[in-house]
Amino acid sequence: MKNIAIFASGSGTNAENLIRFFRTSRFGKVRVVLTNRKDAGVINRAQSLEVESLVFTREQFYSSQEVLDLLVERDIDYIVLAGFLWLVPEYLLLPFENKIVNIHPALLPKYGGKGMYGSRVHRAVIEAGESESGISIHYLNQKYDEGDIIFQARCKIEPDESPDSLAKKIHELEYDYFPNVIEGLLKEL
Repeated sequence: MKNIAIFASGSGTNAENLIRFFRTSRFGKVRVVLTNRKDAGVINRAQSLEVESLVFTREQFYSSQEVLDLLVERDIDYIVLAGFLWLVPEYLLLPFENKIVNIHPALLPKYGGKGMYGSRVHRAVIEAGESESGISIHYLNQKYDEGDIIFQARCKIEPDESPDSLAKKIHELEYDYFPNVIEGLLKEL
């Protein structure tokens, strides 16, 4: 069984979904949730599900190897980003090569990059007149949303679609596919 660390910055709905899913998996278990925001909702979600949560600062993340040390101490095999908005530094990418995955709320390579997250993405997709959107699960590299794509799922954009209604469709795809795709990757390790 592989130990998973989840990095999240926000409310933590995807993190909660992953924690619940991996409670019954034979291939992985969420061992710890890490966040860069002491007020992030993901902390309460993790604690309510009896998963350790840790908060780190920008300095700890970028100017030291403290976060790597925390992962090594907990015997982490795999990292999942679930709404984590900082670029991951090379000192974390190298020891976890092809073992860090992210989910993006659009069909990459379109609508990715720095600053493209949440409702900003949905608004941009609708304003561009796209007929579909979806999710992209991809490996991490040194650039925002440019790692190799592992999986994509699509949904139709209706003529009267709003960023909020599109977000609901995207969340459903995330909840349905993200845990299963990760479990499939863990089976291959």
